[in-house]
Amino acid sequence: MAESTNAATVERAEPLAGLNPAQREAVLHFEGPMLVLAGAGSGKTRVLTTRIARLIEHHGVDPSRILSVTFTNKAAGEMRDRIARLLGEEPKGMWSGTFHAIGARILRSSAHHVGRKSSFTIYDEDDTLGVIKRIMEREGVPQKQYSPKVIASLISDAKNALVSPAEYESLAMDPVSRTAAKVYKQLEPTLRAANAVTFDDLLVLPVEIFRKDETTLARYRDRFQFILVDEYQDTNRAQFQFIKMLGSAHGNVVVVGDDDQSIYGWRGADIRNILDFEKEFSSARVVRLEDNYRSTPDILHVANAAITPNIGRKGKTLRATREAGEPVTLLAALDERDEADFILEEIKARRNRENRGLNEFAVLYRTNAQSRALEDALRRDAIPYRLVGSVRFYDRREIRDLMAYLKLIANPSDEEAFRRAIGVPKRGIGDSSVDTLAARAREARVSLSEVAAREDLQESLRPAARKALADFTRLISSLRERAKDTSVDVLIQELIGEIRYVEYLQAEGPESARDRIENLSALVNGAAETVIDDGGEVGLTPLDHFLQRAMLVAGADALDPSADAVTLMTLHNAKGLEYPVVFLTGLEDGLFPLSQSFDDPPKLEEERRLFYVGITRAEEKLYLSHTEMRRRNGELLPSIQSRFLREIAGAHLDERKTLRVSSMGRGTLGRESGFRGAYAARRTHDVPAWRKVDPISEAEQSQDEPRYVKGERVKHKLFGDGSIAELSGVGREVKAIIDFDDEMVGRKTIKLAYTTLERGQE
Repeated sequence: MAESTNAATVERAEPLAGLNPAQREAVLHFEGPMLVLAGAGSGKTRVLTTRIARLIEHHGVDPSRILSVTFTNKAAGEMRDRIARLLGEEPKGMWSGTFHAIGARILRSSAHHVGRKSSFTIYDEDDTLGVIKRIMEREGVPQKQYSPKVIASLISDAKNALVSPAEYESLAMDPVSRTAAKVYKQLEPTLRAANAVTFDDLLVLPVEIFRKDETTLARYRDRFQFILVDEYQDTNRAQFQFIKMLGSAHGNVVVVGDDDQSIYGWRGADIRNILDFEKEFSSARVVRLEDNYRSTPDILHVANAAITPNIGRKGKTLRATREAGEPVTLLAALDERDEADFILEEIKARRNRENRGLNEFAVLYRTNAQSRALEDALRRDAIPYRLVGSVRFYDRREIRDLMAYLKLIANPSDEEAFRRAIGVPKRGIGDSSVDTLAARAREARVSLSEVAAREDLQESLRPAARKALADFTRLISSLRERAKDTSVDVLIQELIGEIRYVEYLQAEGPESARDRIENLSALVNGAAETVIDDGGEVGLTPLDHFLQRAMLVAGADALDPSADAVTLMTLHNAKGLEYPVVFLTGLEDGLFPLSQSFDDPPKLEEERRLFYVGITRAEEKLYLSHTEMRRRNGELLPSIQSRFLREIAGAHLDERKTLRVSSMGRGTLGRESGFRGAYAARRTHDVPAWRKVDPISEAEQSQDEPRYVKGERVKHKLFGDGSIAELSGVGREVKAIIDFDDEMVGRKTIKLAYTTLERGQE
């Protein structure tokens, strides 16, 4: 205890002590824009926190005039704690949080500008998808022909790019886009009626408020005289515009990021935001943080070699501050089971030899499907593991049920919450009855809750359904009254008792119920721990606050670093994390990088950045692995080593082969006898003659995703031009649903192995 107190005193007394020259330059910079290019493991969090503390303590800036934007709630909390240690007290009044959390805070106080009340509900992806499905039903859009998820994704992309429904409609040229435009046009009025916003709206609507109301914009510009943004390389158009509108007047905008770690282009992040920062802020100073405090020289040598081929980057070279360690191991395995077995044995050996905890090991992969073989191996030896990116706590069915009630209590206009709550437990009111009520609500221009409370709008329902509606309405009204002076944890406990939810779960069986009931306890505990942040958010009741935090929590925020278990996760989930020992698996062309990036240079560069991110998660030991064969669609098919491995061939790797590769692999057996003979016994079924193809041509095909992409224009020899609406399957099983321009042809499902498509002109 005395030791930590003494460390805190030193940290407070000498905030600049120990900073390298580049870090010191970034911290000492006072006014004006600055771009800090922070390489992986270069101490950017220390730079940000020390800079904020210096603004407050040395320059006398009021904490309330500072806006600090992070990409996870966990990062925001850690940053606030470190600043408090540096200052010796909390930076009261400072806004620190994610773009979504800050957007929600601004919306609470200015909701009327965008047709909302301050008690609005935040819809997650499932809620938003439910709304889109119902709009499609109302508009007569066939969901088998047009996937609601595809429509939702197109609308999300449009929102994040700040493309309005009217503009999107004018740009829509193909059937899928025109359908999305029709749904997009109806989405905003539907959300307004429900007093709800989507995740995307938390970014878009603040920008809309600033554009609509100069007074509101001027107020926030005046308040936030110093703006700091972390992970700037991951910002999209809406986030960029938000920062530009707030900070362009005074120019005190400091962004920290790494162009080499921009890996979210698929969800709207625009690397140009960081590459073109100096164009938007012409007087910007650029500081490069290149000293790496995380990884050994061998790991950084591989990282630098991996990212060098990229053209779209500012350019920097990571320098190690740690002593030399083990070389990076490049492993050749026979198949995914052989790969998983090697990883398991290495973990066991290092755990015993080096006395490591299981939480010091991480296994990274490109796609979620790759976890299966790894999980099988770990379970076989009873090695505990945690799967990051699996079902979030707040996405579990029993939690969503109770959250629907809480949302409806907080916001009577929430149609999605009403629909879920009234169906659990069952009350004799089916979907058709709710659909009838919803139609009446739209006609009368009132909410579903109001229709449920008015008998004059329920004449089409049978008496039993009316009674059930009345009972449900009384329950929600009673809980809404109790919510005014009851803590959220107590409210949840009362809700569980009122609807007899435990009995409802137990009726499903004891095994299923046990875990679900434990999750209910965890929900109550989480609510009891919720404390309202200071800052005086308008209209934010304890229940509003709890719901907002629950909706905005990220998977990484809930990660317990102390849990003694091996971590399994995709490379995208690994961003921002670090582990002593890292296994980066599946390095085969078509899997990593994905085949759809082969003919798309920007996508291939993003795949390479993802490779770089994976490498730089390792502190002491890194394994890179690939297989000679991988099971796809129930069949073992040949693989080709990733081009990324060929690019780092000069990085002095420790090359190893598993015993199975040495005895059964391509190098020891002839191509025909080795590939076809050695694996025949391990196939799950006999392969029909028509599916037996040349190993090389098969390996060149996608190992995870098709070569084409949704929305792409193609030309068929018989049917003419069209647009790809859906893709499914892998390898020779890829099928494309194509909307052909010729109305006489219409929509057709085509197996790509049986035809040749030409890429069409946009």
